[in-house]
Amino acid sequence: MIAAVLQLAGVLLALLVPGTIQTLKARLQGRRGPSPLQPYRTLRRLWKKSSVVPEGAGVVYWLAPPLIAACMLVALAIVPVAGRAGDFGIGHDALALIGVLALARFAQAASAWDTGNGFSLMGVARDGTLAVFAEALLALTLLVAALPAHSTDLRAMVLAAAGMHIWQQAAHWCGAAAFVLVILVETGRQPVDNPDTHLELTMIHEGPLLEYAGRDLALLQWSAQARHWMVLLLGAELFAPHPASFVGALAALVATLAAECVALALIETAQAKMRTLRVPALLGLGCLVALAGIGTFIAGVAT
Repeated sequence: MIAAVLQLAGVLLALLVPGTIQTLKARLQGRRGPSPLQPYRTLRRLWKKSSVVPEGAGVVYWLAPPLIAACMLVALAIVPVAGRAGDFGIGHDALALIGVLALARFAQAASAWDTGNGFSLMGVARDGTLAVFAEALLALTLLVAALPAHSTDLRAMVLAAAGMHIWQQAAHWCGAAAFVLVILVETGRQPVDNPDTHLELTMIHEGPLLEYAGRDLALLQWSAQARHWMVLLLGAELFAPHPASFVGALAALVATLAAECVALALIETAQAKMRTLRVPALLGLGCLVALAGIGTFIAGVAT
């Protein structure tokens, strides 16, 4: 029951992660920066505004925001917290999670095609190009985590990653290194994308949102922040050290999430944005690292 409540609490906690990263990044750059609670204020302001419908928009434009938000709610129910999860009747399979996230990305791309805005289509084209590699990388890293558990159930995968014995396997190190790239690409962070850009020509993840306003934009921004939360949660539970007990794993999860926020702030401060055409090569390298991890697990190679 506690785990189920914490899963549902992700609806609100998801907003705190990007706000904390923005605050830390500003302090590292010598600025005061926004409050970690700024995303809550932004969504409250957007929710009070009316929607602006572009000319020629069809039913796909209207359905995309609630569908994407629904996909994120399902994903929150799939991903366990500290290795435990409530019984919501949809299971906790890692492959189902990949499918739900892919459906959300497809709905976002379809909405951009429905409006026909040039900048939105440019952002969707770039996001789709990266998604070919990003989804393959996500699937491979989850497969690396699933091999010790002999199951794609996320609860079993988290339990198999508990303790220190898993760190004796070279496959776990390969999976952890590859998942760092998953975090960067799925959350739209540098060097893959610049979350602070306001120039339409350079937007990737923000490009498809240009035609939305009001409550529709609030749903889409919350969905992006929920995706951010889930990716960091998966990285902390599957590839960071934690005990098998629920209380110990929960304490380790909080500490790891805080460390991930600090690490992302440091990366964005020290690293410039990479050229878009070079990002697929970087993600392809991550796929090779994950494949190497699978190969070492099959071969039984230890560190």
